[in-house]
Amino acid sequence: MGKGRPSRPGSANPQPSTATEMLKLKREIGLASAVSLIAGTMIGSGIFMSPEWVLRNIGSLAGSLIIWASCGILSTFGALSYAELGTLIKESGGEYIYILRTFGSLPAFLFAFTSVIVVRPAGVAAISLSFAEYTVAAFHPGCPSPQVAVKCAAVACILLLTLINCLSVRLATSVMNVFTVAKLLALLVIVVGGVVLLVQGETHRFQNAFQNTRLEAGVIGIAFYQGLWSFDGWNNLNYVTEEIKKPEVNLPRAMMIAIPLVTCFYLLVNVSYFAAMTPAELLSSGAVAITWGNKVLGSWVWLMSLSVAMSSFGSANGTFFSGGRMCYIAAREGHMPDILSMAHIRYLTPSPALIFTSAVSIIMVIAGSFSQIVNLFSFTAWLFYGTTVAGLLYLKIKKPELPRSYKVPIIIPVVFLMASIYLVLAPIIDQPQMEFLYVILFISSGIIFYFPLIHYKYHPTFLRKFTMHFQLFLEVAPTEKNAD
Repeated sequence: MGKGRPSRPGSANPQPSTATEMLKLKREIGLASAVSLIAGTMIGSGIFMSPEWVLRNIGSLAGSLIIWASCGILSTFGALSYAELGTLIKESGGEYIYILRTFGSLPAFLFAFTSVIVVRPAGVAAISLSFAEYTVAAFHPGCPSPQVAVKCAAVACILLLTLINCLSVRLATSVMNVFTVAKLLALLVIVVGGVVLLVQGETHRFQNAFQNTRLEAGVIGIAFYQGLWSFDGWNNLNYVTEEIKKPEVNLPRAMMIAIPLVTCFYLLVNVSYFAAMTPAELLSSGAVAITWGNKVLGSWVWLMSLSVAMSSFGSANGTFFSGGRMCYIAAREGHMPDILSMAHIRYLTPSPALIFTSAVSIIMVIAGSFSQIVNLFSFTAWLFYGTTVAGLLYLKIKKPELPRSYKVPIIIPVVFLMASIYLVLAPIIDQPQMEFLYVILFISSGIIFYFPLIHYKYHPTFLRKFTMHFQLFLEVAPTEKNAD
């Protein structure tokens, strides 16, 4: 969507003004904010909801804890692999930019097409709905929340996030920092409550902990999907590489601080849940954290509703922050409309991409519920995670001479790739569902748009006029890469 673009630095077209030529995103994300982005996005509504579904699929307490620990290890392996890619390819965009630089235009476009239009907006919408559900529930104790109120609260959440992220990168990262501290304190309350229960002798539920464990390949894959949903966000820092201070140092360091920290918290929180509830109580709970709060906190259970709402809002902010960058980078590379690659001339934020992500997310919120979003999201995500790490293995084997400030042992991406293949294939083989077919068909449908619009560079006149008018309306201009 490169034909008819406004003039860009370094092109053969007439050069823009000096102010426009130097327009780029600022490096404002330090180590603390990088850790907050990862941990703040990972800790969303998942840890308050997914334990029920992990237990339901795997069947036993010990099996659940093993799944949660394995999810943490797998996420760490993925993050270490991405850290090498991030120091090798110092561009924002995460999986998209790595697939583009390694495998070429078509696979990268298919990823961008799927991620920008469905996956990222759906993630924002689902987390915003979780925030709205718990926020509205506080005003309707003992009865179901009105769905109109829930959807309105979710839309309000998305609009507020849009405003925050469009105004300032620093404001958005400050929100992440504050809400990350708040949600870690909430998890700490659950952990301390569990320790008190264990000290009081509530350990009988851990006897015969492996009883009823299910070992079918598809069941284990679905249990991983539910657990990994709570870990999703481990890769978000790679979407904003160009905005990180000293990425060659802070990128791997932030990952090694945030992901083990979150994994330890998740394991301790699950132990606390199991200490307070029987498996039957946990499985019958629509909201595990609320049930735990009723049994442990009593009249202070409202703290759990507040904690889940804050946690979901912070996670939605992190997902929105990185998802907007994904859209922005794909447009900058010519795989999305030009207007989405521009940044605000004063605030230096990718506001058109953020507004687009917001609009699609709101449509999804209004359209209906997201009861199957976790499985569909995980299936799609791990398909592309595996592709990305396969690219790292290619670069390590075929181009070992490329300069790298950080190198991960080759066994780590190999194990991660094998796990990705398992997570994609096992549920299809053992528990085939039409939803997985729909996802594959949607990804493949991107080819229909790729060849006329990208390969043959057909660009309707109305798209150029649209870009020009919206560029003036939104006060945005083309940017150059920040690869300093």
